[in-house]
Amino acid sequence: MAGRFAPRAPRGGGVPRQAEVPGAVREVVPDGPVDLPLVLGVLRRGAGDPSFRITPDGAVWRATRTPLGPGSLRVTARPSLGTVRGEAWGPGAPWLLERLPELVGMEDDPSVFVPHHPLLALTARRVPGLRLTRTGLVLESLIPSVLEQKVTADEAYRGWRRLLQAFGEPAPGPAPEGMRVMPHPRAWALVPSWEWHRAGVDDKRAATILRAVRVFERMEEAAAMPPAAARARLEVLPGIGPWTSAEVVQRSHGAADAVTTGDLHLPGIVGHALADDRDADDEAMLRLLEPYAAAGQRHRAARLVLLSGRTPARRAPKMRRSDISVW
Repeated sequence: MAGRFAPRAPRGGGVPRQAEVPGAVREVVPDGPVDLPLVLGVLRRGAGDPSFRITPDGAVWRATRTPLGPGSLRVTARPSLGTVRGEAWGPGAPWLLERLPELVGMEDDPSVFVPHHPLLALTARRVPGLRLTRTGLVLESLIPSVLEQKVTADEAYRGWRRLLQAFGEPAPGPAPEGMRVMPHPRAWALVPSWEWHRAGVDDKRAATILRAVRVFERMEEAAAMPPAAARARLEVLPGIGPWTSAEVVQRSHGAADAVTTGDLHLPGIVGHALADDRDADDEAMLRLLEPYAAAGQRHRAARLVLLSGRTPARRAPKMRRSDISVW
């Protein structure tokens, strides 16, 4: 796996236009196909996520807070050269480019996965560019995962969008208009109670986030731990259980075995796809995924189920949408 850094000179003379402000550049050479929207799309929290954008030219943009500060990253695939190119701006640019291979899934080994179900074998062949991203960051996945607890996805996405728009920082460099970097942990701690309410976030979820940001250094230390130890570290905090910790390490660690339990829909989707049992619970889902446990691939198997398109017909919603921001 090769990588190189190179400066990019402004086009033409004089001061470059904002859209041409040069960033630091790195190109890496994956050992197989990489489908960037598929790999990085799990980091997007809804179509209007201010920290994530896919532009018409196919570039994936991320605005994030690194240990060195805020940074913007533009990632593009260059199939003719067999490379993936990252361009970054802001204080966090060196950190983002150093970890570009992990981000685009080059540390993930999909060859370990051996399908035991025809549907998964077919899906794996259909999406050869699926890799599991590893961001190396905890809070950026923990906070939106907490927002998603016990509410509909639309409610959680709206809250995340409103909070970033109100309290986040503009993304450095020539990022697409409206992109924001999530607040510093100390800034999260200063969000007034009424702003949580306006974002549709109840007191319980807000309190969980506030507990996490008060010990953010301990939370971020989990990124360097094995996934099981990281989950144990996260679950020490009241309000963070197995569902949330799995959702975090899937992104922060690229944890291929961290299957999500406690989800409202996933057991039924997996059960329907693999055993024609749309009423499967967590226990039944884990039994169906057991063939992938020895190789540590249960999350990848569940991800392939979701990508297969074999989902049960929708029933009446089980969760009532409740927008506390209008109370």
